Amino acid sequence: MDLDELDSRIVACRRCPRLVAWREQTAAEKRRSFVNDTYWGKPVPNFGDSDASGLIVGLAPAAHGANRTGRMFTGDRSGDWLYRSLARAGLCNQETSVSIEDGLRLRGVLITAAVHCAPPDNKPLPDEMANCSGYLKELINCRQWRGVLCLGGIAWASVLRVYGVKPVPKFGHGVEFVLPGTAVLGSYHPSQQNTFTGRLTEAMLDEVAQRFAQRIFPAG
Repeated sequence: MDLDELDSRIVACRRCPRLVAWREQTAAEKRRSFVNDTYWGKPVPNFGDSDASGLIVGLAPAAHGANRTGRMFTGDRSGDWLYRSLARAGLCNQETSVSIEDGLRLRGVLITAAVHCAPPDNKPLPDEMANCSGYLKELINCRQWRGVLCLGGIAWASVLRVYGVKPVPKFGHGVEFVLPGTAVLGSYHPSQQNTFTGRLTEAMLDEVAQRFAQRIFPAG
């Protein structure tokens, strides 16, 4: 599968009128702290190692994070948490992720989302998720993933549905569902709602990230 061609189709997508309007409005109005930035304001493509055997699936771009920077989990506090944890697990070369020009490189990992456009209140509608689901299905089916890390319950359910798992097992932090050749792991999303309240700690995220890394690069 040509990942660049998939990304080109994702970036050009305008299937969801509500999301198109929201992402473009946000890019035009901007947040005061980013008033001098040029916002991406389009669907955010996949990011990472093109030869990856590990896949990380989030929910959707943040309005002033990836919708601004154009790179998954870049420019917001969720990304700060995620990339620090991935760096400690040996899956990326640095702990910071502020722009597409900051030199961040992933090792053995590709990052995607259930929905590629920033949704109002971080809540995509069912029809919007359905419109985007084909991209996730293409990506998952393009190769044998040794590990898939799902950040949040929506990502967990979306991934397991692609794999044809029925009924979808209950989501929780640290859950793992093993398929032939693939381990699907679940983690609470590193959103501020979870990290500020202590529902997700760095130690909790690190534990799952390290198990994920072991699935991608098994010892021996």
